[in-house]
Amino acid sequence: MARQITKELAVKILAKLKAVKTKSGKAHDEYAVEHNGVVIALTSLRSGSEKDLGHDHMPKDLHIGPNKAKLLGQCPLSLAEYIELLREQGLVASGEDGRVHL
Repeated sequence: MARQITKELAVKILAKLKAVKTKSGKAHDEYAVEHNGVVIALTSLRSGSEKDLGHDHMPKDLHIGPNKAKLLGQCPLSLAEYIELLREQGLVASGEDGRVHL
């Protein structure tokens, strides 16, 4: 079965979400996605050099499906639309306080 999220796409997703590296390791680096100063998702980027290295764990980590994750990396889905998806799931509060319900 083909990989949904390659390392190349994962890097683009992390950049789109302005994810911040929180931990470096031999096998992978950990990243946090923040909104209004609050961490709303944690994920990792595998350290291997293969650009088609699988990162199919990323959609679950980001609380979205594989198709939405691919759209994030390929540009049709914006950061604001991603945040709205999390709001619809009740994972990000609608108010300005930035509270998260993870």
